[in-house]
Amino acid sequence: MSRALPTIHEITEHDAGPYRMERLDLEFSNGERRRYERLHGRGHGAVIVVPLIDDETVLLVREYAAGMHRYELGLVKGRIDAGETPIQAADRELKEEAGYGARRLDALRSLTLAPTYMSHQATLVLARDLYPERLPGDEPEELDVVPWKLDALHELILREDFSEGRSIAALFIVRDWLRHYGG
Repeated sequence: MSRALPTIHEITEHDAGPYRMERLDLEFSNGERRRYERLHGRGHGAVIVVPLIDDETVLLVREYAAGMHRYELGLVKGRIDAGETPIQAADRELKEEAGYGARRLDALRSLTLAPTYMSHQATLVLARDLYPERLPGDEPEELDVVPWKLDALHELILREDFSEGRSIAALFIVRDWLRHYGG
């Protein structure tokens, strides 16, 4: 069923660190009025990179996760800088975080983080035909690079140190994309 979007009567905003918090005064098609809040990022978006060292092996990185105060395994990810395309940002982040470049990069789709209250989107990029190349990045320490077989995702998703939803979703999307659309 297709519904008309709510009418926005007013938007008020204030700074919330790296985000802009907006309060929306909404009226729904049934006449109900509500106030919603949403966060807008200040950047140009983000990328999540699935780097395949071969047809069966993804490269993960282990980095400090301040939100959980522990080291987490996950995919290469980062912000898109001003003037960059998602593909350019993915290649740069891959070189900074994992020490590889990619000759083949495919943007597969956009992923949202929490669309009910955040505007954040990240472009999922599949990186193949890798070659060693390192760029200096903004990480305070070199990240561990951990190869993982795609056919062992069932083990990876149960690890305590692999919990980020975007990384989990991205790996399943890529695995299925490769099965259905191949190289």
